[in-house]
Amino acid sequence: MGRRRPRAAGRWRVWGNGLNGLDEASGVRVSVDVSREQKWPDVLWIVRHGESAGNVARDAALKEGLAVIDIPLRDVDVPLSALGERQAAALGRWCEALPLGERPTIMLSSSYVRARRTAEIVREIGGINPSLVPLVVDERLREKEFGILDRLTTSGIQERYPAQAEARRLLGKFYHRPPGGESWCDVILRLRSVIDTLTREYSHERVLIVCHSVVVLCVRYLLERMTEEDILAIDRAEDVANCSVTSYQFDPALGTHGKLALRLFNHVAPIEDAGERVTKEPDAKTVGG
Repeated sequence: MGRRRPRAAGRWRVWGNGLNGLDEASGVRVSVDVSREQKWPDVLWIVRHGESAGNVARDAALKEGLAVIDIPLRDVDVPLSALGERQAAALGRWCEALPLGERPTIMLSSSYVRARRTAEIVREIGGINPSLVPLVVDERLREKEFGILDRLTTSGIQERYPAQAEARRLLGKFYHRPPGGESWCDVILRLRSVIDTLTREYSHERVLIVCHSVVVLCVRYLLERMTEEDILAIDRAEDVANCSVTSYQFDPALGTHGKLALRLFNHVAPIEDAGERVTKEPDAKTVGG
């Protein structure tokens, strides 16, 4: 290892090894041993759960022009559909095809049944040893909460809560918070602590997260330091598909100490290659995001 030199606040910067960087105290160009400074996972996969019974119920309600989506369960308890189980299995086979040293070493899941079940299927079929790779259920990764608008279609919201429909039109989905529910900003607020957990507990790990469509987008917003306009443009361009993969890889050349760089977004090849249908419907409670 190269010789060391103290940097500001009593920290050390390595010379003669690693990537070039800038010493903040002196302004001198130096070499940095990035591996000693890395705070991020090596790889981060963010997966939306497989198609759920809520997806199916919402689609049926819209086709029939109904105000209310007919599903008798709490949103947290909504299971995968039969297609959703097959989509999760297809993603599991995609993981199994990865070399052993490239598979997930940590799995995180929303506390909702459809996300947990997706993660369990991926781990079981993906050749991921449960005794070595824990599945951590984290309520911060849960679906966006819709409060009084839960289970209403767009026409149902306009019919029953016209003031809320107008407020959402004026504020936009990023800032509008229905009574008892969340805005996108609220989701982002809880996800900020998830990012802290990734950097504090999972440095150098390969982390797979199973969550929900809005959560996938909000994680992108945070990791890529987007604006409201940036992330809503992505949301308008395409819906996040069930069991699609969004992935980041640590790039030591980015910034002073390296950053996560986007490699895939809304990647559905594992589902298509397995011959399963790609689905993008929002969940039962997710009307207009």
